[in-house]
Amino acid sequence: MTAPRDRHIETSTINGHEGPDESRPAPLRLAVKRSRIGDLWIVAVVFAIMLLLLLIFVLQNGQRTEVTFLGAHAALPTGVALLLAAVSGVLLVALPGTARILQLRVRSRRPATPSSGWPRSGSVAPPETGVAPSSRQNG
Repeated sequence: MTAPRDRHIETSTINGHEGPDESRPAPLRLAVKRSRIGDLWIVAVVFAIMLLLLLIFVLQNGQRTEVTFLGAHAALPTGVALLLAAVSGVLLVALPGTARILQLRVRSRRPATPSSGWPRSGSVAPPETGVAPSSRQNG
């Protein structure tokens, strides 16, 4: 009764190794870096799920709705009308963002230093006399 319980546990051969699972060496796993293709795959799967949910939304909201915009009248299913409103909103938000991205790209392509003909701000350009400083003679 005073003997530890572990002594009467039988050890069996598991996958060619004797003993419990802790004594077996863990299989080596190679570290694989994430790739752009892998990230693209994840984005594509999430995009497909979102499209499926959007399709379900449009199909469940098929009641006709009268839509009027700037004098134009149309009778659309409610889901389609809401989808068009959402896409229009996204485009209105994307336009200023696109303009800002283009502005930053143009700014990053400009040279960082001014051209050689212009003095830097805060520095005084030497006066131009047409004569090199070493060839000047006093008096």
